[in-house]
Amino acid sequence: MNGTAHPPEHDPPRHTVDVDRSDPAYRAWLKEAVRRVQADANRSADTHLLGFPLPPEWGVDLYLKDESTHPTGSLKHRLARSLFLYGLCNGWIRPEAAVIEASSGSTAVSEAYFAELIGVPFVAVMPRTTSPEKCRLIEFHGGRCHFVDDPRTMYAEAAALAECTGGHYLDQFTYAERATDWRGNNNIAESLYRQMRDERHPEPAWIVATAGTGGTSATIARYIRYMQYDTRVCVADPENSCFFAGWRDHDPSAVCELPSRIEGIGRPRMEPSFLPAAIDRMMKVPDAASVAAVRALERAIGRKAGGSTGTGLWSALRIVAEMAAEGRAGSVVTLICDPGERYLDKYYSDAWLAAQGLDITPYTMAISTFLATGRWPG
Repeated sequence: MNGTAHPPEHDPPRHTVDVDRSDPAYRAWLKEAVRRVQADANRSADTHLLGFPLPPEWGVDLYLKDESTHPTGSLKHRLARSLFLYGLCNGWIRPEAAVIEASSGSTAVSEAYFAELIGVPFVAVMPRTTSPEKCRLIEFHGGRCHFVDDPRTMYAEAAALAECTGGHYLDQFTYAERATDWRGNNNIAESLYRQMRDERHPEPAWIVATAGTGGTSATIARYIRYMQYDTRVCVADPENSCFFAGWRDHDPSAVCELPSRIEGIGRPRMEPSFLPAAIDRMMKVPDAASVAAVRALERAIGRKAGGSTGTGLWSALRIVAEMAAEGRAGSVVTLICDPGERYLDKYYSDAWLAAQGLDITPYTMAISTFLATGRWPG
């Protein structure tokens, strides 16, 4: 047979193939970016644990982990820090390239802060109904707001923006549960248990969280199991959200057609970061009850908080009532997620309630009756 013989296709190469993509300038930038993000953690990692006034003879104590005291004013400061460290250390966030996020507001405020801290552009893809105060804060930190009319399109719009700009889509709804070190390293659960150490019931019977990405409930639940605590985790879900139905029915395809009125929580689809199997209990909370609870919080401790705080507090109060009725002593912990000053035109506005068709009167009366008598009405 004539012709030149060729080596078999899978013969080993006769020479070493070596491609070196080392970039000293990029690594120097990366080192400085990580240092800045870590330095922020050293300055601001812990938050206060506040007591909600209850009669001591009930034997049940209620606490609120006040995440509104972070530099960007919300629980999402922890998440944003974790997402930026995750993106930086994975090599996804690069010098001068835009960082993009799909967010209903608070996460984007915190991410804009970290983007400004390390000197990269930031764009928040948000529902047009996001509160003006959140938009102002994003822009204050140098970010840009990109609005969509249908919240369900946020994901695709953020991914498309990242693609066309050569930036990185942080994708909190996918990466929230994996970006946080749930074994410790000063996550919210480790901080909470450390602060509870000297209380009369140091190991909470219940921790109540709310879910937007699901990352907070996943971190708390994993830490509890890892540390072998007996604490149970309850997730409170607002009206227009699919999480409760998906959890109850074991349905990962559950969806909700209407957008949540409680900013920061509730989702139209089952998010990848929401871990149903890690959750012990869920409550579906009427939006009017969330507003009633957040206003009751202001009367009790003189602090305004956002609507998601009210969703968690309503569920926590019901658990406290349940424990007191059964004579079970212990403690319950929930979260102050962000400050109410961001929502003065919503949850603290009677005109907004009327426009939404929400009547908080029966829920306000239920809370007042419980706090006065120790019994939950109905």
